[in-house]
Amino acid sequence: MTVSESAVSLRAASSTAAEPRAKRGRRATFIKWLRNVHGWVGLWGAALGLLFGTTGFVMNHRGEPLRISPGAPQVSTVQVPLPNPAPQTPRDLAKWLRDKFDLTGRLGRVQREPEHPVSWGDRNTTQPEHWQMMFSTPRENVVAEYWMGNDFVTLKRSENSFVATLTNLHKGIGLSIGWVLLIDTLAGSLVLLSLTGVLLWTQLHRARTLAVVLVFGSIALAVWAGLS
Repeated sequence: MTVSESAVSLRAASSTAAEPRAKRGRRATFIKWLRNVHGWVGLWGAALGLLFGTTGFVMNHRGEPLRISPGAPQVSTVQVPLPNPAPQTPRDLAKWLRDKFDLTGRLGRVQREPEHPVSWGDRNTTQPEHWQMMFSTPRENVVAEYWMGNDFVTLKRSENSFVATLTNLHKGIGLSIGWVLLIDTLAGSLVLLSLTGVLLWTQLHRARTLAVVLVFGSIALAVWAGLS
Protein backbone atom coordinates (compact mmCIF):
# COMPACT_ATOMS: atom_id res chain seq x y z
CA MET A 1 0.00 0.00 0.00
CA THR A 2 1.40 3.37 -0.95
CA VAL A 3 1.61 6.39 1.33
CA SER A 4 -1.24 8.13 -0.49
CA GLU A 5 -3.49 5.08 -0.16
CA SER A 6 -2.74 4.90 3.58
CA ALA A 7 -3.67 8.55 4.01
CA VAL A 8 -6.98 8.02 2.21
CA SER A 9 -7.77 5.01 4.40
CA LEU A 10 -7.01 6.97 7.59
CA ARG A 11 -9.24 9.85 6.49
CA ALA A 12 -12.09 7.45 5.68
CA ALA A 13 -11.76 5.74 9.06
CA SER A 14 -11.65 9.09 10.85
CA SER A 15 -14.78 10.26 8.98
CA THR A 16 -16.60 7.02 9.85
CA ALA A 17 -15.74 7.45 13.56
CA ALA A 18 -16.76 11.12 13.53
CA GLU A 19 -20.32 10.36 12.34
CA PRO A 20 -21.40 8.44 15.50
CA ARG A 21 -19.79 11.12 17.66
CA ALA A 22 -21.76 13.84 15.86
CA LYS A 23 -24.96 11.86 16.25
CA ARG A 24 -24.29 11.35 19.97
CA GLY A 25 -23.59 15.06 20.35
CA ARG A 26 -26.91 16.01 18.75
CA ARG A 27 -28.76 13.50 20.93
CA ALA A 28 -27.06 14.83 24.08
CA THR A 29 -28.03 18.40 23.13
CA PHE A 30 -31.65 17.38 22.52
CA ILE A 31 -31.84 15.47 25.82
CA LYS A 32 -30.43 18.48 27.69
CA TRP A 33 -33.11 20.68 26.11
CA LEU A 34 -35.75 18.11 27.10
CA ARG A 35 -34.56 18.22 30.73
CA ASN A 36 -34.91 22.01 30.78
CA VAL A 37 -38.42 21.87 29.31
CA HIS A 38 -39.39 19.09 31.73
CA GLY A 39 -38.11 21.08 34.71
CA TRP A 40 -39.79 24.41 33.88
CA VAL A 41 -43.10 22.81 32.91
CA GLY A 42 -42.91 20.72 36.08
CA LEU A 43 -42.48 23.87 38.18
CA TRP A 44 -45.62 25.41 36.70
CA GLY A 45 -47.54 22.16 37.04
CA ALA A 46 -46.42 21.83 40.67
CA ALA A 47 -47.74 25.30 41.53
CA LEU A 48 -51.17 24.63 40.05
CA GLY A 49 -51.10 21.04 41.26
CA LEU A 50 -50.73 22.28 44.84
CA LEU A 51 -53.90 24.36 44.48
CA PHE A 52 -55.94 21.63 42.81
CA GLY A 53 -54.57 18.95 45.08
CA THR A 54 -55.85 20.92 48.08
CA THR A 55 -59.28 21.59 46.58
CA GLY A 56 -59.49 18.02 45.29
CA PHE A 57 -58.79 16.74 48.81
CA VAL A 58 -61.68 18.85 50.11
CA MET A 59 -64.00 17.59 47.37
CA ASN A 60 -63.03 13.99 48.09
CA HIS A 61 -64.39 14.41 51.62
CA ARG A 62 -67.80 15.85 50.75
CA GLY A 63 -69.65 12.71 51.80
CA GLU A 64 -69.48 9.97 54.36
CA PRO A 65 -67.19 8.59 55.64
CA LEU A 66 -64.57 11.16 56.71
CA ARG A 67 -66.79 14.06 55.68
CA ILE A 68 -65.43 17.60 55.96
CA SER A 69 -68.33 19.95 56.66
CA PRO A 70 -68.34 22.96 54.32
CA GLY A 71 -70.12 25.05 56.95
CA ALA A 72 -73.49 26.75 56.66
CA PRO A 73 -73.67 29.63 54.15
CA GLN A 74 -74.64 33.08 55.39
CA VAL A 75 -77.93 34.00 53.71
CA SER A 76 -79.65 37.38 53.43
CA THR A 77 -82.79 38.32 51.51
CA VAL A 78 -84.00 41.72 50.30
CA GLN A 79 -86.84 42.97 48.10
CA VAL A 80 -85.81 45.67 45.63
CA PRO A 81 -88.31 48.02 43.90
CA LEU A 82 -88.18 47.82 40.11
CA PRO A 83 -87.61 50.90 37.93
CA ASN A 84 -90.37 52.44 35.84
CA PRO A 85 -90.76 51.09 33.22
CA ALA A 86 -89.92 47.63 34.52
CA PRO A 87 -87.57 45.32 32.57
CA GLN A 88 -89.46 43.41 29.89
CA THR A 89 -87.30 40.28 29.68
CA PRO A 90 -85.18 38.27 32.12
CA ARG A 91 -82.03 39.42 30.31
CA ASP A 92 -83.07 43.06 30.76
CA LEU A 93 -83.65 42.40 34.44
CA ALA A 94 -80.25 40.72 34.77
CA LYS A 95 -78.54 43.71 33.13
CA TRP A 96 -80.37 46.16 35.41
CA LEU A 97 -79.45 44.19 38.53
CA ARG A 98 -75.81 43.91 37.45
CA ASP A 99 -75.57 47.66 36.87
CA LYS A 100 -77.44 48.66 40.04
CA PHE A 101 -75.70 46.32 42.49
CA ASP A 102 -72.33 45.85 40.77
CA LEU A 103 -72.85 42.10 40.53
CA THR A 104 -69.60 40.67 39.18
CA GLY A 105 -70.57 36.99 39.26
CA ARG A 106 -71.20 34.93 36.18
CA LEU A 107 -74.84 34.80 35.12
CA GLY A 108 -75.97 31.18 35.16
CA ARG A 109 -78.96 29.60 33.46
CA VAL A 110 -81.98 31.92 33.38
CA GLN A 111 -85.30 30.21 34.11
CA ARG A 112 -88.48 31.64 32.62
CA GLU A 113 -91.63 29.78 33.60
CA PRO A 114 -94.63 31.00 31.56
CA GLU A 115 -98.04 31.76 32.99
CA HIS A 116 -100.09 28.57 33.39
CA PRO A 117 -103.22 27.28 35.16
CA VAL A 118 -102.79 25.41 38.46
CA SER A 119 -105.05 23.74 41.02
CA TRP A 120 -105.04 24.87 44.65
CA GLY A 121 -107.22 22.63 46.77
CA ASP A 122 -110.61 22.53 45.12
CA ARG A 123 -110.03 25.74 43.21
CA ASN A 124 -108.42 26.52 39.86
CA THR A 125 -106.29 29.60 39.41
CA THR A 126 -103.57 30.98 37.17
CA GLN A 127 -99.97 31.21 38.27
CA PRO A 128 -98.25 34.27 36.79
CA GLU A 129 -95.03 34.16 34.81
CA HIS A 130 -91.97 33.51 36.96
CA TRP A 131 -88.33 34.52 36.33
CA GLN A 132 -85.31 33.22 38.22
CA MET A 133 -81.60 33.77 37.67
CA MET A 134 -78.36 33.38 39.62
CA PHE A 135 -75.10 35.32 39.67
CA SER A 136 -72.25 33.14 40.95
CA THR A 137 -68.73 33.74 42.23
CA PRO A 138 -66.62 31.26 44.24
CA ARG A 139 -67.38 33.20 47.44
CA GLU A 140 -71.08 34.02 47.01
CA ASN A 141 -74.27 33.42 45.02
CA VAL A 142 -77.05 35.93 44.36
CA VAL A 143 -80.43 34.52 43.27
CA ALA A 144 -82.95 36.92 41.75
CA GLU A 145 -86.63 35.94 41.66
CA TYR A 146 -89.44 37.88 40.03
CA TRP A 147 -93.18 37.19 39.64
CA MET A 148 -94.84 38.99 36.76
CA GLY A 149 -97.10 41.77 38.07
CA ASN A 150 -95.00 42.58 41.16
CA ASP A 151 -93.27 45.94 41.38
CA PHE A 152 -90.25 44.42 43.14
CA VAL A 153 -87.68 41.67 42.68
CA THR A 154 -86.46 39.42 45.50
CA LEU A 155 -82.70 38.99 45.91
CA LYS A 156 -81.22 36.23 48.03
CA ARG A 157 -77.48 36.35 48.72
CA SER A 158 -75.59 33.31 50.04
CA GLU A 159 -72.00 33.80 51.23
CA ASN A 160 -70.05 30.56 51.01
CA SER A 161 -67.75 29.25 53.70
CA PHE A 162 -64.01 28.88 53.07
CA VAL A 163 -64.33 25.16 52.32
CA ALA A 164 -67.22 25.77 49.90
CA THR A 165 -65.17 28.51 48.20
CA LEU A 166 -62.31 26.05 47.66
CA THR A 167 -64.75 23.56 46.16
CA ASN A 168 -66.14 26.21 43.79
CA LEU A 169 -62.60 27.13 42.72
CA HIS A 170 -61.91 23.50 41.87
CA LYS A 171 -65.10 23.19 39.83
CA GLY A 172 -64.71 26.63 38.21
CA ILE A 173 -68.13 27.84 39.39
CA GLY A 174 -68.70 31.53 38.71
CA LEU A 175 -65.26 32.07 37.20
CA SER A 176 -64.30 33.81 33.98
CA ILE A 177 -62.82 32.47 30.76
CA GLY A 178 -59.39 33.49 32.06
CA TRP A 179 -59.66 30.85 34.80
CA VAL A 180 -60.70 28.24 32.23
CA LEU A 181 -57.64 29.05 30.12
CA LEU A 182 -55.45 28.89 33.24
CA ILE A 183 -56.70 25.37 33.95
CA ASP A 184 -56.00 24.48 30.32
CA THR A 185 -52.35 25.33 30.96
CA LEU A 186 -52.35 22.82 33.84
CA ALA A 187 -53.78 20.12 31.57
CA GLY A 188 -51.23 21.00 28.88
CA SER A 189 -48.36 20.90 31.36
CA LEU A 190 -49.38 17.41 32.49
CA VAL A 191 -49.37 16.22 28.87
CA LEU A 192 -45.94 17.79 28.25
CA LEU A 193 -44.55 16.32 31.47
CA SER A 194 -45.71 12.88 30.41
CA LEU A 195 -44.21 13.14 26.91
CA THR A 196 -40.90 14.66 28.00
CA GLY A 197 -40.66 12.18 30.88
CA VAL A 198 -41.06 9.24 28.49
CA LEU A 199 -38.48 10.66 26.09
CA LEU A 200 -36.02 11.25 28.94
CA TRP A 201 -36.50 7.67 30.11
CA THR A 202 -35.80 6.28 26.64
CA GLN A 203 -32.71 8.50 26.17
CA LEU A 204 -33.67 8.07 22.49
CA HIS A 205 -32.23 4.55 22.47
CA ARG A 206 -33.92 2.31 19.92
CA ALA A 207 -34.68 -0.57 22.27
CA ARG A 208 -36.31 1.61 24.94
CA THR A 209 -38.19 3.66 22.35
CA LEU A 210 -39.54 0.47 20.79
CA ALA A 211 -40.60 -0.77 24.24
CA VAL A 212 -42.51 2.48 24.89
CA VAL A 213 -44.23 2.27 21.50
CA LEU A 214 -45.29 -1.31 22.22
CA VAL A 215 -46.62 -0.47 25.72
CA PHE A 216 -48.58 2.59 24.63
CA GLY A 217 -49.80 0.83 21.51
CA SER A 218 -51.07 -2.07 23.61
CA ILE A 219 -52.89 0.30 25.97
CA ALA A 220 -54.47 2.19 23.07
CA LEU A 221 -55.53 -1.09 21.47
CA ALA A 222 -57.06 -2.31 24.74
CA VAL A 223 -59.00 0.95 25.20
CA TRP A 224 -60.23 0.79 21.61
CA ALA A 225 -61.31 -2.81 22.05
CA GLY A 226 -63.10 -1.97 25.29
CA LEU A 227 -64.97 0.95 23.75
CA SER A 228 -65.91 -1.13 20.72
